[in-house]
Amino acid sequence: MEEAGSGAVARTLRQQLIDATRRREIDVVLVWRLDRWGRSVADLVSTLRELTELGVGFVSLTEALDLITPTGRAVAGLPAVFSQFERKIPRVRGWAGLDHARRQGKRLARPPASVVKAGSARDLFRAGISKSEIARCLQIGRTSVRRILIGKNS
Repeated sequence: MEEAGSGAVARTLRQQLIDATRRREIDVVLVWRLDRWGRSVADLVSTLRELTELGVGFVSLTEALDLITPTGRAVAGLPAVFSQFERKIPRVRGWAGLDHARRQGKRLARPPASVVKAGSARDLFRAGISKSEIARCLQIGRTSVRRILIGKNS
């Protein structure tokens, strides 16, 4: 079996593989990278523990990890910790960048609808269009239209 894709979706092929190991249809699970098997250390440890209890071997090619041997089982936790760390680095750096931008006073969100669409809303109102219709046309809330027309937030 081969499964590719994002970890954000249900991993049906992985679950089918685990079910097959429980039915004793598989002797060894072979993965390319350890982080492709488990999305967190807890998930990795629990599934590897279950595979060990079932007598199913586990081999990760990239990390040269072979849980069939006693030495491989002894060092199994280390790559899992580092894999999770590698996945979290970009998130931590992203938050640090956002925090830095905030400290410099930069606006990080898109401008409010009342700023972007104020001119269009006023033009439509002058043309006799109702506030509700303006809101529908410009895809903004009626409250935003009212604020634009009375001169707040524009």
